[in-house]
Amino acid sequence: MIRRFVLQKLGLYPTFLLYRGWLDEVGWVRTSLKGEPMTRDGKPLPWMTYPAIRFLEARLSRSMEVFEFGAGNSTLWWAERVDRIDSCEHDAKWYERIRARMPSNASVTHCPLETDGDYCRAAEATQRKYDIVVIDGRDRVNCARHSLSALKPAGVLLWDNSDRPEFEDGLQLLTPHGFRGLDFEGLGPVNPYAWMTSILYRDENCLGI
Repeated sequence: MIRRFVLQKLGLYPTFLLYRGWLDEVGWVRTSLKGEPMTRDGKPLPWMTYPAIRFLEARLSRSMEVFEFGAGNSTLWWAERVDRIDSCEHDAKWYERIRARMPSNASVTHCPLETDGDYCRAAEATQRKYDIVVIDGRDRVNCARHSLSALKPAGVLLWDNSDRPEFEDGLQLLTPHGFRGLDFEGLGPVNPYAWMTSILYRDENCLGI
């Protein structure tokens, strides 16, 4: 009854009923009950739009290396699909909670958040080159700026919530470096509304765009 009331207040209750089969299929129903991104079978999902997840699943390979700002279920999802995933998390309590769940090909480090500080430089600090850098934590504009040197020549940036106005300057700064955007708008785990996840890519990129 409480959930129905909330959906009615959001104006989503009729739509929820209409598309409940699809929402159950992609895991949104179970996610809403458990409070964390997962499939219908309880496997971890990244907190990005379902269209972006589906696109990536068809193009990732076991040879890829990924870095992500912001760790969690997404880290576990990447670990099942790529060779290596390194994550940086700013929240100390969340870091302590998730680090024990990491498989052998995943690492997560804690770095306190300071605008344009060490956190946004975490990818380049590894001195590794990545196929994908995921911009899904805090201080995202600076994360993007300082992660370009951590990309392989065919590397891409994956930027969640790219439709937010505060990130427009960050997306624009990538244009002079030859990046173009491929946007995936739609529903995703947890949230009862649509948003956008974007892939920023150059020619001859690792995803074959």
